[in-house]
Amino acid sequence: MRFFRRASVLACVLALSSPVLTSPALAQDCGGSFSQFVAGLKSEAVSKGHSAAAVDRFFAGVQQDPAVLRADRRQGVFQMPFVDFARRLISQNRIDNGKANRQRHADVFARMEREYGVSPGVLLAFWAFETDYGQVQGDFNTLNALVTLSHDCRRPELFRPQVFAALDLFERGNFDPRTTTGAWAGEIGMVQMLPEDILTNGVDGDGDGQVSLKTSPPDALLSGANMLRDLGWRAGEPWLQEVTVPADLDWSLTGLDQPRPPSDWQAMGVRVRDGQAADLPAALILPQGRKGPAFFAYPNFNVYFEWNKSFVYVLTAAYFANRLEGAAVFDAGTPEPGLGDEEMKQLQRKLRARGHDVGEIDGILGAGTRNAVQQVQQELGLPADAWPTRDLLNRL
Repeated sequence: MRFFRRASVLACVLALSSPVLTSPALAQDCGGSFSQFVAGLKSEAVSKGHSAAAVDRFFAGVQQDPAVLRADRRQGVFQMPFVDFARRLISQNRIDNGKANRQRHADVFARMEREYGVSPGVLLAFWAFETDYGQVQGDFNTLNALVTLSHDCRRPELFRPQVFAALDLFERGNFDPRTTTGAWAGEIGMVQMLPEDILTNGVDGDGDGQVSLKTSPPDALLSGANMLRDLGWRAGEPWLQEVTVPADLDWSLTGLDQPRPPSDWQAMGVRVRDGQAADLPAALILPQGRKGPAFFAYPNFNVYFEWNKSFVYVLTAAYFANRLEGAAVFDAGTPEPGLGDEEMKQLQRKLRARGHDVGEIDGILGAGTRNAVQQVQQELGLPADAWPTRDLLNRL
């Protein structure tokens, strides 16, 4: 389950303009005739040093996949509030299977901690959410998906390099353009990695001379851990910890962009629910406002956003990693009702009209919308906990 939000200004401009020709000739950035676009990819591949024969074999039969585009536009699950999203994704079955897999692959998880500094729960949570421990890896043709998304003008700068990375894997014998399948967005294997990530971070964990992310748990898990380390994971450090908060806290101090020493939070009445706070910068996050769950987010929590851009997914994955390592069920509290899809879009439009950058009007409570909500709450004299309510919408 991947939620991509890496669209650049360039991609937005391209989406509103005619296809741009770049060097080499015929290499369209996006859009236009699909066959001409593929011809441009082939020309560019040859210019990068790939043999024409290999390029022809790789792209032979590639097709545009409308189902990929429909899946890309249909990511409404990320509009759910954290409590609902977490309850939907975290089942007793997933917890039980996580414990069983940790035991079954104990030597792999021990090696992961030893060599990459990543705790077992972290990869178990991704393994569970991405593919249900390898059972549901996706049946989209990977090359068709990558070329379709590269041709689409929403995020070509993300997907186009993945096509050439897949070509590199093909030439190494690790990618079959006809039979390799995975998620709609081109990720492959048990923990769903893109071709560039496989090239950079793939690990032959079982020692058979191949990086087989679809069939080998050691390869998939160690490759995922290697990628997290490459993204900045700090060995032996926590990522998330549940806390309780006092009713009179200055809510404007909360949010991922305002970390401070736990001792400062403790002086304000914030308490760790179980165990001790780490001696690390901690941001206080309130996924559903001051009346809902509350967590310390440590530096490793930010690495999760390199895996997935959705706040609700990241928080749920980080929390599930804790659950798999023995943490208690979070206290859901009694959060105020949030906004529905159309109400959230209406709020985003109102915030944009006031000069706030909320990104795409998509009905999703992302980082930009949260920051804008918190600023407006301060302006209106409301508790600035970054949780949008109908009262806030009505006031605007």
